[in-house]
Amino acid sequence: MAQEFVIEAFARGDQGRGASRRLRREERKIPAIIYGGSGEAVSISIWHNELKKALENEAFFSHVLTLDLEGKKESVILKDLQRHPYKPLLTHADFLRVDKDHEIHVNVPLHFLNEDSAPAIKLQGGVPLHQMTEVEVICLPQNLPEFIEVDMAKVEMDQVLHLSDLILPEGVRVAALQQGADHDLPVVSIHKPRGARTDEVGEEGEEEEGKE
Repeated sequence: MAQEFVIEAFARGDQGRGASRRLRREERKIPAIIYGGSGEAVSISIWHNELKKALENEAFFSHVLTLDLEGKKESVILKDLQRHPYKPLLTHADFLRVDKDHEIHVNVPLHFLNEDSAPAIKLQGGVPLHQMTEVEVICLPQNLPEFIEVDMAKVEMDQVLHLSDLILPEGVRVAALQQGADHDLPVVSIHKPRGARTDEVGEEGEEEEGKE
């Protein structure tokens, strides 16, 4: 069953830095905004701790969320989040409206499977090198995946998986690949540790000298 996130929101009339500080200090809320779609931008406030708790779940960042604005529900995605520079506090959030007929661009996390059991790692001593931990996808809201799996079981030593190698759910496209083959960037690879490569070269040289 798909996870559902509902965030309680409140209309916000007061604007400005002073009002935002009072909101955070006295009401334990943070300012936020809903924008996009056919509606106008709306200034809101949300409970700080409720949002902070929700952010602990990786799925929150790649889900269509429900904002309950005093009884009126809107489907949104989290588009931007601002944090205090040195305190563990959230300071502002931006939510983008979505509807089922319009595609959205969302960064989705990558989950790397079978790394420990991959022969190139387990038997040959290779080390995985992750060039990406998330990827921007384009899809309709109802097709948005929580994450994309990358199976490492059959990746060989010195092999590189690119964006075009990702197995995507139906109706989902990688944003970068829409710009052409030049944007088919590396995602993950397996290589020997640098020190191990040096040792192998040294051993090969010694063997050649012994033959002479």
